[in-house]
Amino acid sequence: MRYFDIGVNLSSEQFAKDRADVVSRARLAGVDNMLLIGSNIQDSRQAIALANEFSLIASAGIHPHDAKTAEGDYCQIIQNLADQNPLVAAIGECGLDYNRDFSPRDKQREVFAAQVALANKLNKPLYMHQRDAHHDFLAIVKEAQVPGVVHCFTDSEEALETYLELGFYIGITGWLCDERRGDTLRKLLPRIPLDKLLFETDAPYLLPRNIKPKPKSRRSEPLHIEYVAKQAAELYQRPLEEVANAAFYNAHKLFGLELA
Repeated sequence: MRYFDIGVNLSSEQFAKDRADVVSRARLAGVDNMLLIGSNIQDSRQAIALANEFSLIASAGIHPHDAKTAEGDYCQIIQNLADQNPLVAAIGECGLDYNRDFSPRDKQREVFAAQVALANKLNKPLYMHQRDAHHDFLAIVKEAQVPGVVHCFTDSEEALETYLELGFYIGITGWLCDERRGDTLRKLLPRIPLDKLLFETDAPYLLPRNIKPKPKSRRSEPLHIEYVAKQAAELYQRPLEEVANAAFYNAHKLFGLELA
């Protein structure tokens, strides 16, 4: 089985002591490639450096939590990172988060809209985050002229249908495997066409709760992507290989990569 984890926070301090081992374990588990998420300027630089070190891909952008830190010509900085580093495959993680409101909402909207415009300019896909902000998110993302993925989707049927109508891919994480809070997502999953499905761990977060035996550590790793795929295959009532292969192909298509 071959997997493409489209969401890994490899620059996290939780991986500081064993990043190379994390990548090696993932590859042994069939994870052929990963997108390393950039969540602010400094983090994007680190994600790009790690992508170069481990022959992976990265995103460059500013997460809504970090929108308050966006100063000066931040879009030009992101553009320079993308222009100078071929491994930058997407703009983001960008979007809106009204769940935690770590940045003022008006600043979130400003920074998100600027990154949508930048993605259009560079003709690069968007890597997007949305929590409790669907309608404001939609008003901005309608301006997108490029494809994109709604990362770690956990929203409503209305939101799902809207994003699919706009042609976006849907990123599914270990949230799907959480019996405490994943019920809505599990019910909606079969409504995601296989040609719009992507898998991600969001490591080191969202450890799948269907891992048996239960790991001692709560840290998620890219190697755990198979448990997200297995849960999805059960819900689709389709063979694991078919579901995993669809997501693998979709990731290559979205990020403009050739299938080996």
